[in-house]
Amino acid sequence: MNFKPNAQQIKENIKIKLSRSLGCTPAEASREQMYKAVAMTVRDLLTEKRVNFRNETNRYGGKRVYYMCMEFLLGRSLKTSLCNLGLAEEYKSVLTEMGYELEDLYECEPDAGLGNGGLGRLAACYMDSLASLDYPAIGFSICYEYGLFKQKIIDGIQVEMPDVWLPGGEVWLVPRTDRTFNVRFGGKVREYWREDGRCDIVYEDAEVVEAVPYDMMISGAESSGVGQLRLWKARDIVNFNMGLFTQGQYAKAVEESTNAEIISKVLYPSDNHYQGKLLRLTQQYFLVSASVQSIIRDHMAVYGTLDNLPEKVAIHINDTHPALCIPELMRILIDEYFFTWERAWDYVVKITSYTNHTIMPEALETWNEDLFRLRLPRIYQIIHEINERFCREAWEAFPGNWQRISKMAVLGYGQVRMANLSVIGSHSINGVSKLHSDILTDTVFKDFYRMYPDRFLNVTNGIAHRRWLCYSNPRLAGLLDDTIGSGYRKNPVELAEFAKYADDKTVLEELRAIKNENKKNFSNLLYKKTGILLDSHSIFDVQVKRLHEYKRQLLNALNIIGTYLDLKDNPDLDIYPQTYIFGAKAASGYQLAKDIIRLICYISKDIEQNPRIREKLRVVFLEDYNVSMAEALIPSAEISEQISLAGKEASGTGCMKFMMNGAMTIGTLDGANVEMLAAAGEENMYIFGLTCSEVDDLWLHGYNSAAYCVKSEKLTRIVNYLNTGFAGQSFSNIATYLLSGHGIADPYMCLADFESYNMTHDRAIRDYQDRDAWCRKSLINIASSGFFAADRSIGEYADKIWGLKTLGQLKK
Repeated sequence: MNFKPNAQQIKENIKIKLSRSLGCTPAEASREQMYKAVAMTVRDLLTEKRVNFRNETNRYGGKRVYYMCMEFLLGRSLKTSLCNLGLAEEYKSVLTEMGYELEDLYECEPDAGLGNGGLGRLAACYMDSLASLDYPAIGFSICYEYGLFKQKIIDGIQVEMPDVWLPGGEVWLVPRTDRTFNVRFGGKVREYWREDGRCDIVYEDAEVVEAVPYDMMISGAESSGVGQLRLWKARDIVNFNMGLFTQGQYAKAVEESTNAEIISKVLYPSDNHYQGKLLRLTQQYFLVSASVQSIIRDHMAVYGTLDNLPEKVAIHINDTHPALCIPELMRILIDEYFFTWERAWDYVVKITSYTNHTIMPEALETWNEDLFRLRLPRIYQIIHEINERFCREAWEAFPGNWQRISKMAVLGYGQVRMANLSVIGSHSINGVSKLHSDILTDTVFKDFYRMYPDRFLNVTNGIAHRRWLCYSNPRLAGLLDDTIGSGYRKNPVELAEFAKYADDKTVLEELRAIKNENKKNFSNLLYKKTGILLDSHSIFDVQVKRLHEYKRQLLNALNIIGTYLDLKDNPDLDIYPQTYIFGAKAASGYQLAKDIIRLICYISKDIEQNPRIREKLRVVFLEDYNVSMAEALIPSAEISEQISLAGKEASGTGCMKFMMNGAMTIGTLDGANVEMLAAAGEENMYIFGLTCSEVDDLWLHGYNSAAYCVKSEKLTRIVNYLNTGFAGQSFSNIATYLLSGHGIADPYMCLADFESYNMTHDRAIRDYQDRDAWCRKSLINIASSGFFAADRSIGEYADKIWGLKTLGQLKK
């Protein structure tokens, strides 16, 4: 089949979409209408290609992976899809002829509001690689009407606004109303035993919600594969209450018909109250129930039997949010297909695998047992049985040690523990960096590791290198094409060949020119969006990630305050101009994180009021930072701040994107930094701070944050200045947090690591001024980054965990 239309066919397809779907001609079309028409032609092309790929996979009996995640941070689709399909130049030419610029149409597309941070971005990268490598895969998530939120900064305060993405994003969605499924909540469960020994499960007074699928196609690069992301919308199956409406009770009538739709309204509703917790639990079960029903339906349509289910299906739990797929699959196999418990459990464990993404408490989810029992009565029964059988098994491994077994149990102390359920019900459990995987087996899952040592392994995260290098940084990609050829686009390990040019002055000069142009481009983009004009000759020092204490944006801010105070003392101080760029969203209920955002904004405000200082020091907080902004920012960055407290960051993927684009990492020995250091060499990174073991020892012997201020006059001055504040605003609450706190002072050891961070940062700024040496370090980072591509990660998942073959391998 021909999936690369020529220019005439492209033009005709666009005209047809404009006429039939949007009711206008090319001459009448607005830019937004033209974007939608173009997007629909690409969507149709991907859909046709997907059907062909699916049929070929079914023909050869290929195993599929079903990747479950509460979020997929996709960003925009049009540019990536056209580039992956190799049609960007053809569309550009056609649109120019029609009087439109393709780059302008890219800007019409909103970022898909389906994700938040690293977890969702990783899931999106993996879907890209699965398609590009020709692996059969379907992703499952929820079709949120509103994303996390749009961030508005008003006087330094984060205000959450609705993220309305569907008006421009819905063109990528293909509704599948022929594939709906019912999901039950609440009510009572009755068991009726037949004479033949089978048990019928009957639900009484349950709330039934209809799950309606919307499919989004994920393009592969230079491949036959097209990924499918199935997104579920919730719909009330009870008819609209016309009786209430007729009686004039309009609000009540509408309320009854929209209660179900709340499920797919918002990503990650705040859970600091009962209703929020209930909605999150409801969302998670809604996702897994609809998805597992869909998996079983599709499998039966192809094979007509479940006997071969473990040979044809792999279900992957991306963090604990979709863990309920384990009891849901048990429910379907036992209640609907009458499997014995033993056979069903054998299938579930063989099919399911689990990636843990962090040891932070919020990722090791628990639910109140009473809430869980009331909302999901049948699933609770199944989990209760899973727990009892596991505890008997654990007794054999640890006889008499009830304390240990109670910590490993799924049910304990009034809680339902999702991480424990994920481990018990999966044949494979992996961390996402070598350090993180070691921490899991040494601490968090130590006892499980003793019981199931063969289940644990590591798969270090990776990024979609085509998107983050080839498409986001075309100048650098062009240099790579000219020096090492284009093979790295499909085989990223070939980036290592670039190291041969480490001492080539012509290449180093070109690399420097590319970075300068990227800095100018980002500066122009920022000025267009915000009116802020950056000095592109200053060093761009970037920290962009979710705002959390352990990621230590506060440590970065403390170091900036130190520089600012030095400049206040002496505005003529001889320092290289520095621009610090932050981008971060704080969870809506996370007040301290919001306070840190406010601190950064007020530091910036204070600096802007001092013109002489502003020439040497700038601080910029990017409002509503998203994937599209990242695609412009990351190629321009020169220093990448990866400064989490050692042992807290599972992996990180932003660090890899910066490395691949030639930024220098300032970081701790945490997450993927450890493997990046091994790849690039210590002379090409700036490592500082406590190690994991040193952090543990410090806690063991008693951490006293104030002692570090006593030893450092500079640090004392910085912390004290928080009380004075910036632009008339005191931040004494943050000073208190660092020195005394309400529980543990400075729980993420900003003060303990400050001196090492400050010295290392100063060294990086000095090194930057030797531009040839700096460019050489940059080149080595680029050449060392191939390992951190998602293609490598997905290859490891396919080989070691899922038992998956590419379409090409199936045909052999």
